[in-house]
Amino acid sequence: MLYLELFLSFLLIGFTSFGGMSMIPLINEQMLSHGWMTTQEVADIVAIAEMTPGPLGLNCATFAGTRTGGILGAVSASLGVVIPSLTVAMLAAVFLTRFKESKLMGHALFGIRPVCIGMIAAIIVTQCESNYAGTLLFGVSWQAILIGIVALVLLMRFKWSVPRTIAVAAALGLILG
Repeated sequence: MLYLELFLSFLLIGFTSFGGMSMIPLINEQMLSHGWMTTQEVADIVAIAEMTPGPLGLNCATFAGTRTGGILGAVSASLGVVIPSLTVAMLAAVFLTRFKESKLMGHALFGIRPVCIGMIAAIIVTQCESNYAGTLLFGVSWQAILIGIVALVLLMRFKWSVPRTIAVAAALGLILG
C-alpha cells in the first residue's frame, strides 16, 4: 500500500506542478500529510536533490521514495513524477505525427523556428557575457576565448566526444588560470 501511496502522491505532484522549484511545496505537503518525513528531512532531501545532476522533481521523488520505502519506494515515486511529463510528450508526438501534413501545423512550426533561434541566441549572448568577460585587455578573457576555440576545434574538426572535450577544457582552464 505504501508504494501505491508514493506513486499516487508523486503522480499528483507531477500533474499539478510545473517542475523544478514549484514542486517543493507540493512535495513538502505530501511528505508531511502522510507522516513520511519531517520538515527538516524534506529540506535535506531538497538540498541533496539540488546538488545532484538531473531534474529536481525526479531527484526529490527518488530520494523521498528511497527514504520512505527503499528501492521499491524510489521506483514508485519516480514513476509517479515522470508519468505526467511522459504522457504530455507522447500526446505531443501523436499530435505532431497526425497533423504533420497539415498546412496549419506547417505554418505554426515555421513561426516557431525564429522564436527558438532567438531564444538560443539570447542564451548565447548572456552566457558569453558571463563566461568571456574578464579584467584583461579590452575587458575580455582571452583565456576563455582560447579554451572555447580549442573545444570547438576538438568537437568539429577532430570529432572528439563531449566528455573528453570537457576534460581538456577543464585542464586548460586550470593551466591558464
